[in-house]
Amino acid sequence: MSTTAFATNITDSLSANDRKKELVNFLKNLKDECGTLSTEQVLIILGQWFHPLHYFPTFLSRLISVSPEIETQTFVSRILWEELGEGDPRQAHERVYIDTISDGGFAEENVSGAPPLNATRRLVAGYAQASTSCLAGLGFLYGTEVVDLPMVATIGELMRRCTGKQNLPWVSIHVKQEAGHVDSATETLKPAFTAEEQREIVKQAEQMWTLWIDFFKEIRTEILN
Repeated sequence: MSTTAFATNITDSLSANDRKKELVNFLKNLKDECGTLSTEQVLIILGQWFHPLHYFPTFLSRLISVSPEIETQTFVSRILWEELGEGDPRQAHERVYIDTISDGGFAEENVSGAPPLNATRRLVAGYAQASTSCLAGLGFLYGTEVVDLPMVATIGELMRRCTGKQNLPWVSIHVKQEAGHVDSATETLKPAFTAEEQREIVKQAEQMWTLWIDFFKEIRTEILN
């Protein structure tokens, strides 16, 4: 099997995965259910999102350290470089996020200092565990990048409805960069992995999507019940 054929097969399989579809559909339904939330409700969402956002650069750094191939290291480092502001710390995603929510009237300390819910804690722990193994890390990386924009768009829309702010730089930077992140994550899946390695990558991506579904389900319970 050629490298190109393999890459197409595994990415097609991951893109069509039922767990991924379940997460995307849950996000769509969440937007419909939530309507216009109060400031307190949106604050819950923003505070929980901060935790995986804050950890993601660490996950990428750890994945680089356990990846044996320089090609994989290069493509992951490209994503990390953008996550950390392309050489300008003021443009790092976490900084842009804090600036965006502050402009929307939310106090930084109430977001960055929000205690993690149980599902949030499990999600971050999942990223930490995945970053100890190249195959697990690749599954988490690709799985993250192909759903990142729908997740960001959902949170951005709920924030817009609450605050009336239409210009959300944190959302805009994802729109600008996400296609490149998906391309880079796809490139990491092009080496000729064995069938067993392929199954492990898919298994880990499914685990990641499950953790994100649980994350949003617990948030839904907190804000709607």
